Amino acid sequence: MDKPPGRGVPLLRPEQYRPAIVQRFARVAQRLRASLPGAQIEHIGSSAVAGAVSKGDLDVAALVAPEEHAAAVQTLAALGYRETPDTLRAPALCMLDWHWPGEQHAVQVIARGSRFEMFIAFRDALRAEPALVAEYNRVKADASDLSEVGYRAAKSEFIERVLQARAMALPSL
Repeated sequence: MDKPPGRGVPLLRPEQYRPAIVQRFARVAQRLRASLPGAQIEHIGSSAVAGAVSKGDLDVAALVAPEEHAAAVQTLAALGYRETPDTLRAPALCMLDWHWPGEQHAVQVIARGSRFEMFIAFRDALRAEPALVAEYNRVKADASDLSEVGYRAAKSEFIERVLQARAMALPSL
């Protein structure tokens, strides 16, 4: 699955990234819980799914009450998180990045009850169906030689299909 630098999207097998990512998530979750009392902190994305290939990045969801969403984003920004450029931004969703060496991760601050809980629904669908994980791995491998935009489009198509099968629509980007 490894790709030479500059050739598409590099994918790692689970054994290449998952043990370190699980440990990193535990550290990040502890800090987020301390900073956002009452938030539900969830490991999302491919690295949260056993058997899934990944770029080796860590994605985290912080679910907060809708009326606390803006304050949660401000709290994380004050700690050094930066809003992710060129991503969907909505009153119920803000994507933030943390770039300290060895601790890089993304946090999706999500208002509870919003359509953006689909990040968790997709993760749960993969966790429940190993055949979906295998299919998702094939989609990612087939798209890994594409540009980052093409890779994301291929993933989005698959994610949308899975969510639609479970009656959850993918938010417009």
